[in-house]
Amino acid sequence: MKKIEEVSLVYYSRKDVQQAMYDFCKSRETVPNFNMEFYGKRPDMLDYPADIFTLAKKGATSFHCSEELWKNPMELSTQMTPQKQNELRSGWDFLIDIDSKYFDYSKIAAKLIVRALEYHGVKNFGIKFSGSKGLHLIIPWKAFPEEIDGEKTKDKFPEWPRLIAKYIIELIHPDLTKEILKNTSKSVLESSGKKITEALCLKCSSPAIKQTISIYKCQKCKAEMKSPVAVKNILRCPSCNGDMIKLKQEEIFTCNNCKTNSLKNKEQFVEKDTVKELIDSVDLVLVSPRHLFRCPYSLHEKTALASIVLDKTEIENFSPQDADPLRIKIKNFYPECREGEARELLLQALDWEKRKTQKEKKVYDGKSIDIKNLTIKESHFPPCIQEILKGMKSDGRKRALFILLAFFSSLNFPEDLIEQKITEWNKKNSVPLKEGYIRSQIAWNRQNKILPPNCNSHYYKDIGIQCSCQDVKNPVPYTIKQAFRDKARTSGNSGNSLGDKYKKNKKQRSYN
Repeated sequence: MKKIEEVSLVYYSRKDVQQAMYDFCKSRETVPNFNMEFYGKRPDMLDYPADIFTLAKKGATSFHCSEELWKNPMELSTQMTPQKQNELRSGWDFLIDIDSKYFDYSKIAAKLIVRALEYHGVKNFGIKFSGSKGLHLIIPWKAFPEEIDGEKTKDKFPEWPRLIAKYIIELIHPDLTKEILKNTSKSVLESSGKKITEALCLKCSSPAIKQTISIYKCQKCKAEMKSPVAVKNILRCPSCNGDMIKLKQEEIFTCNNCKTNSLKNKEQFVEKDTVKELIDSVDLVLVSPRHLFRCPYSLHEKTALASIVLDKTEIENFSPQDADPLRIKIKNFYPECREGEARELLLQALDWEKRKTQKEKKVYDGKSIDIKNLTIKESHFPPCIQEILKGMKSDGRKRALFILLAFFSSLNFPEDLIEQKITEWNKKNSVPLKEGYIRSQIAWNRQNKILPPNCNSHYYKDIGIQCSCQDVKNPVPYTIKQAFRDKARTSGNSGNSLGDKYKKNKKQRSYN
């Protein structure tokens, strides 16, 4: 810390440094940092180049500015609505932050990003050293179209820049993995916990979820059952009440996007080496409203190095020591670019998102669904679940949502059916939950499948649900048992069910 204090006054007294920082920070919210102890007041901006030296004399050691461009940064307020921010915002720059514990990895990522940008027709972009172990790349606002399909580009912050960043990450991911593995031995990466193996769906390129399932066989009726939950070695057969013995455990891969798993199509999944560093190699945190990043030529408190500007040809041989503030030369971080130069990049990112998220929307008309020759109807649900599905008239909506998601996912209901059922339920609540909260809980539940609470749990009592389930302790086995009993009483039951439509589309789900 002492070093930064010694160098900052001399460094920020340079007229060329002041001018370079001031030129870049025009129309941006710009805030000083005082030795990493606290930031200056917000909002703030630079009125003159000399403001930098004035603040340095008061103890400022670094300067941070916004990606967003404002008509008047001083009108910003934390109480300002998104609509008011859109009115005040004149545009935004696309900034991508490459941040790795190892600077060599940051350089590899930067070169690959440069190649990806040029492939999309973006020739004019800025590159700068972060001052520590990362690099920043910027595409000026002028390079983007004013609107796409009637939507003003300036109002799509942070959605569109965040989307572009994700698109670029996916583009460079394979080559970045290959380059890092080529430059660092696998054994070293494994010993340090950086190398991991991930499963991918070859059909849609989405990450696959690895699960361990247990296979049981009834000693009496010889029926087999696959279950993701293996709490006991012996289970009670829901069909004949005999003993079901656990035969073995298997690892399977499931693709939520394609709605299939490796039990159905083993060749659709593959395991590949990747590097944990890639997860954080591009920082999306910067793509958020009013977030600040280090100005070009600002000092970095931890290293006392300057955030200097580089040419793309300098990335390969650049060393952090080249950013000694006493020896730097000034270059322009904000290049002159052609209007609409990044239009193709934005369009490709939007198309990529559409392909990635687009899926057939199904509407389920009946009251049942077929899961591997077992028809489950709403009448099979335990009384506690049926009561919750009527809607919550008082408090307890979030806990009720947790119960329903755990219940539906444990029965391995299709994701689109779960979303539909939850949407219908939420409309029945006296005060519906916010859609954003529901989406986040569905996403969490997709990655963390667990059984719902047992029927005698306080969860139900706390939200005013009196559970009267008998014989079976949990809503899931209760439902399966009721379905098996119904199946034993009837044969070849058909009709208007959710399963009918699923069979037509060859989208049957298995209980595994």
